[in-house]
Amino acid sequence: MKAVKFATQLDAEVAKDLRAFAVHADRSISGIVNEAVAEYLQRRRVRPAFRAALDEVLTDHDELLRRLAK
Repeated sequence: MKAVKFATQLDAEVAKDLRAFAVHADRSISGIVNEAVAEYLQRRRVRPAFRAALDEVLTDHDELLRRLAK
């Protein structure tokens, strides 16, 4: 996949921790940031879908769930 450059700012302490982690893991900062952002976006996409499915189950089976809770 083609890489795209962009600029951003990090909290100084986060940047320090990121650099240290990259050295310790023998990885590039770019690779770590790319992986972290991809994972963050994936979690954000899945969460609403999961929440919608959960809400649907709770609504559709409200009476049954109430009886099971007793």
